[in-house]
Amino acid sequence: MSSRLAAEPSFEDLQSHAEALRARINHFRTSLSRFFVAKQDVLDLMTVCAVAQEPLLLVGPPGTAKSDLVLKFKDALGLAEADYFEYMLTRFTEPSEIIGPIDINLLREGRYIRREQGKLPTARLAFLDEIFKSNSAILNILLTIINERKFYQDGVPQPVQLRVLFAATNEVPEQAELAALKDRFVFKIACRSVADDYFTELIDVGLQNENYRNLNQKPWAEGHASLGDLLDANRYLTHLFARTTTDARGETVNDRSLFFPPEVFREFQRLIKTLVREDRIFVSDRKLVKLYKLLRVRAWLFSGGVVSRDDLRLLAYLGESLREIDLLREKVPALLGDT
Repeated sequence: MSSRLAAEPSFEDLQSHAEALRARINHFRTSLSRFFVAKQDVLDLMTVCAVAQEPLLLVGPPGTAKSDLVLKFKDALGLAEADYFEYMLTRFTEPSEIIGPIDINLLREGRYIRREQGKLPTARLAFLDEIFKSNSAILNILLTIINERKFYQDGVPQPVQLRVLFAATNEVPEQAELAALKDRFVFKIACRSVADDYFTELIDVGLQNENYRNLNQKPWAEGHASLGDLLDANRYLTHLFARTTTDARGETVNDRSLFFPPEVFREFQRLIKTLVREDRIFVSDRKLVKLYKLLRVRAWLFSGGVVSRDDLRLLAYLGESLREIDLLREKVPALLGDT
């Protein structure tokens, strides 16, 4: 453990390269959009969540590029296959399919150990399709992995390698037993059909992507940024979040004091209270803290650090159901005065 931590760059080293790091990640997210039609907002949110190491849920009917977005995102990061795991979940999915089969030889010795290589615990980026169709056994495993970054081997907690998780669903279910898993996804973004507005572009880009697939070409793997860049950005921002100093009056200055202007913070509070009061949008205490982190990540990525009113657009992705997702898509911009 100590050698692994020693290999991580220091804050000073990360700070000296922060702007170059930010430029690479921004180049990554904007360049990748060339291979899609009207998906920049989805790629932006995927990038923000990846840097923040917060899971993101893609919601939409089949054929709206949910899996294609994740696969190209993975390829563009240059991720090795051993670092990637994807699976389509059903109510019949067994834990062995997700976290590995039981090692029979060790079982004979009385040890309940899973062979996790190539499964979710050893992946650094994962994509779980139809996540809400899984059974209770899988849901419990996922909750532990997402929230605590661990799974159990023979009753002993083991850390997982997972840092970036994307999940997808055709619909957002209303069952109460799924509430805990849904709450782990701070943001849920709709992947909508673009045929009505971009008919010609969809045909042209879609056909070109078919050709790339048939020729086994991946021109979107341009090497602009790597998973290591996303992890370094996360480390750098985590250091910033944790820093406190004392000003000339002896008062403590924290991240919020430096990077969240009071007028923007008041607007943030107003929007949250309005959405909770008027539209019954559920924002747990845990989600509120994570939301602050995501706003800061977006602010750093898009403008260098200080949160602005424009960053509050992220509140449009707080919807817990399809109705709320559609509602907030219109209401948040209106509350911000963008209509």
